[in-house]
Amino acid sequence: MAQLQQKLELALVNLDKPTLRSTLDEYHFADIGQALAEFEPKEALPLISMFSLGDRAKVFSYLPPYLQADVAGLMKRHKLAALFSRMDADERADLYNDLDEEQRAMVLPGLAQAEREDLRKLSSYAEGTAGAIMTSDYATLKEHWLVSRALKQLRLEAPDKETIYQTYVIDGQRRLRGTVSLRELILASPDTQVRELMRTEVVSVTVEESQEQAAKQIRHYDLLALPVVDEVQKLVGIVTYDDAMDAAVEEATEDAQKSASVGKLDETVDRVSIWELYRKRVMWLVLLVFGAMFSGAGIAHFEDTIASHVALVFFLPLLIGSGGNAGSQAAALMVRALATGEVDKNDWSKLFARELLVGLALGLTMAAAVYSVGVFRGGPDVAMIVSMSMIIIVLVGSLVGLSLPFLLNKMKMDPATASGPLVATIADVSGVLVYFGLASMVLGL
Repeated sequence: MAQLQQKLELALVNLDKPTLRSTLDEYHFADIGQALAEFEPKEALPLISMFSLGDRAKVFSYLPPYLQADVAGLMKRHKLAALFSRMDADERADLYNDLDEEQRAMVLPGLAQAEREDLRKLSSYAEGTAGAIMTSDYATLKEHWLVSRALKQLRLEAPDKETIYQTYVIDGQRRLRGTVSLRELILASPDTQVRELMRTEVVSVTVEESQEQAAKQIRHYDLLALPVVDEVQKLVGIVTYDDAMDAAVEEATEDAQKSASVGKLDETVDRVSIWELYRKRVMWLVLLVFGAMFSGAGIAHFEDTIASHVALVFFLPLLIGSGGNAGSQAAALMVRALATGEVDKNDWSKLFARELLVGLALGLTMAAAVYSVGVFRGGPDVAMIVSMSMIIIVLVGSLVGLSLPFLLNKMKMDPATASGPLVATIADVSGVLVYFGLASMVLGL
């Protein structure tokens, strides 16, 4: 990557198109886009402008969204409109949404009427929906056509379509009737009608369904593309596997941020502002501080027990830390399982019973590990208290970690909100109450 960046810098200094052309032959457009991300917009624009229009659109599609918008803001109207006309429909809509109103008004007049209408439609769907990541560059056939006519039509449409490996059969009202693969068309007799080859049981999503659901469908059925329909089953677009992968990565990133009690970041970590980082993190941290106060209140309630047996304090961080760790493990497993569809809300009771056994086994193992330390630090009574507390705290933490994602899912909230810090705070409070409550009972205080 460093060598590619050096070549781009050399081409920028010398405005050397031959050097840039040789670079294109050696590297993939994705690599060039990644290297250009290291340049400032004013530096990236001259480099991008040296590409042919078709190559420029391909390189542009691999630039980070923030750089696309910044570079587009520096381009002249006719050049930006020409770039828009050569971009894939879905990528064109994404860029359009990142532009300000003035830039949008500048772009639209330079596009053909059909392109303008298509751009407005694709950019109108809510972020996070299947409609927002679909493309309108798909191939369609009619069920009464012969295979010979279908193949001829595909040859004509192929240069402008994102994929022709899977084509969609529609009726006069554009309602989706079935699908047929290019392989099936090639192998069939030219006189065969498309209706004889098409599959009528079509997997599809609606424009309002989540992009996560679209990605799940593509992964589950091993599809190259997934048709998107409206409320009356009219075909309006397709979600391709590469866009589904991007959506899956975006969802995984968002879940990872939520699992750390951080709000969704609108930009990459290296570009997000200090204020934005502060704002996305502070709310949960303040809430968790107040949650931790319950732990403090519990300790204050048992101050007589602590004063009589100071050795108990040594084991407090160990116990509540173990409960939090066990709960965080269980929560992470369930959040991911719910996100991938491995389990659903109806599986809670079965998984609860399993986690009960797993948590008990973990608690017994950890209790055995700390018993000898308890004897050394506080004697047999303290060792018994610590061991019993360890079993209960780890068990409670595991069950809370498992159940919280299911509870949030049932409340129509994102299960990823059942984050490690939240589970750990609940485990801390319950751990303090269990430990010192058990100590008071056993020691008769």
